[in-house]
Amino acid sequence: MIIIGELINTSREGLEEAVKNRDVEFIQDLAKQQEEAGADYIDVNCGTLLKEEVEAMEWLVKTVQEVVDVPLCIDSPNPKALKRGLEVHEGKALVNSISAEEDRFTETLEILKEHDARVVALTMDDEGMPKSAEDRIRVGKKLIEDLTAAGIAEADIFVDPIINPIGTDQQVGQYILDAIAEIANEYSDVHITCGLSNISHGLPQRHLLNRTFVTLAMGRGLDSAIIDPLDPKIMALVTAAETLLGHDQYCANYIQASKSGKLDV
Repeated sequence: MIIIGELINTSREGLEEAVKNRDVEFIQDLAKQQEEAGADYIDVNCGTLLKEEVEAMEWLVKTVQEVVDVPLCIDSPNPKALKRGLEVHEGKALVNSISAEEDRFTETLEILKEHDARVVALTMDDEGMPKSAEDRIRVGKKLIEDLTAAGIAEADIFVDPIINPIGTDQQVGQYILDAIAEIANEYSDVHITCGLSNISHGLPQRHLLNRTFVTLAMGRGLDSAIIDPLDPKIMALVTAAETLLGHDQYCANYIQASKSGKLDV
């Protein structure tokens, strides 16, 4: 399971102020905590700083990479911010995101190829947000075919079926699970990720829904998630699910996690 740590995002409480003030210690501490908790990528998003996003993204990438060894997920719908972040990133970054919207696809693809980046592909096109499993599957497949035709390896593509809150449509969880299964079965090298906590938006006891949904989705083929790695219960569930799904040879990761106390939640 590829964990993308979600906590460095200026839409979260206290983060916008920290980035505006260029609070190095605060940002670096949060990055290190996520890496130590098991994040494979650290997401950096400063999208609320509309007038200074490009400069803030450069600062975030440099600041975080000073203290972590894992690569970053450079997260913005703004091509200029993506480009600036990639220009200063060391190693192979993940870009969040591209979509099947014609203009966005063309502009972002050029940036991806220039910097040899991996990419999150949102199942959204010029018709708008997906409404069903079929919408997600159709757009997801188109994105995979178009990206690979342009020279992006399947293993560098992370399809995001776009999670909408279950509180707005009681069937959306099933739509997403069905889309994950279909895409995972057809494209074995493509990764499938999601902004997991969106499923619980607006409902009480959000952690319960998030933790349950991640195990359901992993069973259908989800192999990545944008989550809070500092939630020990969700991380323990991910470890257990990986083992039960046969992705943990000789249960080595599970045993090691147990010995280190990471399952004592």
